Amino acid sequence: MADNLSVIDSDILIDVGRKVKTAIEKLDEERKASITAISTVTQMELIVGCRNKTELKHLDKFLEDFEIISLNYEITQKAIELLKEYKLSHGLLIADSFIAATALNLDAPLLTKNQKDFKFIQGLKLLKYP
Repeated sequence: MADNLSVIDSDILIDVGRKVKTAIEKLDEERKASITAISTVTQMELIVGCRNKTELKHLDKFLEDFEIISLNYEITQKAIELLKEYKLSHGLLIADSFIAATALNLDAPLLTKNQKDFKFIQGLKLLKYP
């Protein structure tokens, strides 16, 4: 994909929506340093969190600032590989496997508040938070 790309996890975006200062500052910092992207899985997680059409409309507007990375064969196969490797030993979840696979496929770092959910994945670069 593009040089200088970072993948943002849903937990950061949820905190930005809740006006959490640390998340807002970290996202702003990433936007200045790189192109920010999200997985379609993150997009779907955020859609599920909307309580009404107004929130959904605001979400759509907010997400216009991000590259949205669709799942493809390579990402799907990597997510399956990650699940086989880490589900039993570390409790890796399906959504997290897709998000990690997206970052790995793009060779991009992942910005997440839930470092413990990803830190065991070999080759995945995590951005420091906060």
